Amino acid sequence: MQLLKIFGRYACAALILLAGAAAAAVWYLDRQGVAPAALARYAAPGGGQDNALLRGRQWAGAALLRLDRRANMAFDPAGLTIGAQLATPGPEGGRTVPVASTAALRAAIDQASPGDVIVLAPGVYRVAGTNIEVRRPGSAATSITLRGAGAVIEFDTSEGFVVSAPYWRFEQLALRGVCARDADCEHAFHVVGNAHHFAARNNTISGFNAHFKINGSAGRFPDHGIIDGNTLTNGAPRHTANPVTPIDLVAASDWTIRRNLIADFVKAGGDQISYGAFAKGGGARNRFEQNIVWCERLLRNEPGARVGLSLGGGGTAPRFCRDGKCIVEQEDSVIAANLVAACSDDGVYVNSAARSSVVHNTLIGTAGMALRFPATSADVEGNLVDGPIRNRDGAIGRLTDNLASPLAYRYLGYDPHGGWLAAGPGQRLAWLAAAPRRRAVAVIPPDLCGAVRPATPAYGAFEDFSACRTGSAGN
Repeated sequence: MQLLKIFGRYACAALILLAGAAAAAVWYLDRQGVAPAALARYAAPGGGQDNALLRGRQWAGAALLRLDRRANMAFDPAGLTIGAQLATPGPEGGRTVPVASTAALRAAIDQASPGDVIVLAPGVYRVAGTNIEVRRPGSAATSITLRGAGAVIEFDTSEGFVVSAPYWRFEQLALRGVCARDADCEHAFHVVGNAHHFAARNNTISGFNAHFKINGSAGRFPDHGIIDGNTLTNGAPRHTANPVTPIDLVAASDWTIRRNLIADFVKAGGDQISYGAFAKGGGARNRFEQNIVWCERLLRNEPGARVGLSLGGGGTAPRFCRDGKCIVEQEDSVIAANLVAACSDDGVYVNSAARSSVVHNTLIGTAGMALRFPATSADVEGNLVDGPIRNRDGAIGRLTDNLASPLAYRYLGYDPHGGWLAAGPGQRLAWLAAAPRRRAVAVIPPDLCGAVRPATPAYGAFEDFSACRTGSAGN
């Protein structure tokens, strides 16, 4: 009996120590912004024989992924008004230039004049060997347009369209990277130097490391661009050490990135860190608004860290910055009314970005929102985040009326705010109860789905997600 008492005391002490160690570990992970999904990649086995240790690691990895409640984001994307649509073509310009072959496409671009509308006939166009250089400028009065409803352009080149001239529009194109090696298909569009007033609308693009790469050259910068209503995806992880970021904007200013569906940007090589979209390199007044960034839609539970949207990204080498210094990565830029989901790292990351505005975004199944470094100042208001909003390393974030929660809750299987939403019947994302609402606000925020918002808006990006579906009529 005495031995049993001694054993019981030691067993209780051991349990208390284990509970304390677990609590300390959860506290540390919460402070570091490590979500269960991010920790799962360390628990997941990398091979080996079937044994108890391997099975234990498999169980731990699966349990951590379940804690992130990714199933809540398994909604059906069909019929969304966010992303590429069968839109009515824009206004016609001057002459229409019909194209039915790759050679004719190259010739039409090489000979284009302001107002031209180059129209691709339906079919598959294969581009190999050399990129398509876009050097002929449009004008402020009449852009040059390339349009191709029903046409698919397959690129077996490092870059697809290299745009170095201003006033070009690309509409209703389907672009695919088909390189044998992922490192050989870098960009569908490289917008560079003097290519200001670039526009891309209603395009479907897949199979690239950076679907849009935007940067300066020789002291000139492609400012005043718009990327609106595109679908940017990849069908498999990108096996490359090169940057994987569907919208990679460096040093340019006054861009609007709006109503795009960005999904499945998994980097399987190098540091395994990827972003849905970022603006960095000393630019200003860039806007990310009304986008859906779905880090893991079809490519689920892959190793690596995925960040949703960022001002500042991972930083920029000074030689690539607009001022040659990168005292700040961004100024006066905005992240508003976006839905960011199923990311193993931060849903929104603000790095050395001054006078930023991060308002009314919905973040589900991410590590939350992080603001970092003394150069960062931001107004953060009205966001719905199923994780924390963290000021790190001297950042100044003015947090006003957000709904957020510690990551520690997720390790306990409790998800107070992400639990507001789930995919219901027909895999339609919906509020589980009445939408949580703010008190009256001075400035009505935009709605992800384009609906009119009341003076007492719901927290986050939208009033009713069904309004993001065609023909939904609010149901």
